Amino acid sequence: MRNYTQQYINGEWVDSTGSETIDVINPATEEVIGKIISGTKEDVDRAVEAARAAFPSFSRMQIEERIKLLENIAKEYENRKDDLVKVMTEELGSPITRSEQVQYEMGLQHFKEAAEKLKTFEFTEQRGDTFIQKEAIGVAGLITPWNFPANQVCTKLASAFAAGSTVVLKPAAMTPLTAIILAEIFEKAGMPKGVFNLVNGSGSTIGEAISSHPDIDFVSFTGSGSVGSKIMENAAQDIKKVSLELGGKSPLVILQDANVKEAARTAVLNVAMNTGQVCTAATRTIIPKSMQDEFIEAIKEVLPEFPVGDPQDEATFMGPQVSEGQWKTVQSYIEKGMDEGAVLVAGGTGKPEGLEKGYFTKITVFSDVKSDMTIAKEEIFGPVMSILTYETIDEAIEIANDTIYGLAGYVFGQDPEQLRKVATNIRAGQITVNNAKIDYSAPFGGFKQSGIGREWGDYGIEEFLEPKAILGMPS
Repeated sequence: MRNYTQQYINGEWVDSTGSETIDVINPATEEVIGKIISGTKEDVDRAVEAARAAFPSFSRMQIEERIKLLENIAKEYENRKDDLVKVMTEELGSPITRSEQVQYEMGLQHFKEAAEKLKTFEFTEQRGDTFIQKEAIGVAGLITPWNFPANQVCTKLASAFAAGSTVVLKPAAMTPLTAIILAEIFEKAGMPKGVFNLVNGSGSTIGEAISSHPDIDFVSFTGSGSVGSKIMENAAQDIKKVSLELGGKSPLVILQDANVKEAARTAVLNVAMNTGQVCTAATRTIIPKSMQDEFIEAIKEVLPEFPVGDPQDEATFMGPQVSEGQWKTVQSYIEKGMDEGAVLVAGGTGKPEGLEKGYFTKITVFSDVKSDMTIAKEEIFGPVMSILTYETIDEAIEIANDTIYGLAGYVFGQDPEQLRKVATNIRAGQITVNNAKIDYSAPFGGFKQSGIGREWGDYGIEEFLEPKAILGMPS
């Protein structure tokens, strides 16, 4: 049992002004594995005060020192690999192989990428008689989700530290243990006091206090659209800058010339990764109408390659949903799909055979889905695939863009011209062609209702900076 009843403020673990606690539950066993303090507005006030006091010196820290700090963080992060992999497997239910290869690795790469980008980042520019200087934005409030406890936290923190901004972090209450280890890592890496502050608690209290705090200059949030709207509303009261990474309903367009079995494997991979709890999940698989029967048979053939089960088993590909509430939500969408007339190809309601304990879901695939069906329109955040069909490439693009979201998109096939046409015409922030590898220097963020702003690499650093123009400054 891990009990964390303190907050990390101004470089120290201090008592909260509150006394209530929140249970951290292992979704694979339904057992309580830890407790965190449910923080208060007063805790946020103290954290903001510490971050505000640390900002002047940290924002003026030499670039070389910030690079060294980021490199030290990466080194200490690697030293805590076993702890991080273990805790993410337990608090999220992420299969241990995915915790190591995806969850852990993504967090590490963000610190490494920020350090590398900082080596060549241009903070100043001379344009004729005008001098342009990019300055750290100030105190940043970071509110992160439960589905990627390292990735989503680390990308924001790495960018903030690289830019010279101090931070107050509120991690998700369902997966807070990773952030606590990160606090220990930062302390070991030599983080100046007050630069990083961690306040655990509920979104309704801590998130609200951060987004409406007059001494926070910038709020970076990843989560649902409804909460993102509330954050914008709060931030508007004092014209606070916001960056939002919200939901998605990403399309995977499969071309006529694609290898059908590989296409099916790609489709399942991109809907079942992290139990479908991925904002970029390819939940709408768009295939040529003539391919449908063959594709459905291929789906059934490859599904056994993605076993659902105990996250501690290295052979497991997909673990449980993060909570009972999320499990019930996914179940309701599966029921909705059947009620609205979609054809159930695989999976369905209930838990997989032999997995009665834990919040496990069947990988579920529907065919004959129409764009106006609920399962094709709304973000499910579970392993539920909707198969839609097209006659022409232009129709495929139209279906892909028939959504309020625009976070990611995927294209799979062989013809370079058609791959390029589809990829360049999908209205989304990041498009992956033929399972391309992750590029941590590429901008990450969405179009439309998927958000505002960008993360990762130098684009992420830019979010934490404000440009200043000085006219006629003597050289």
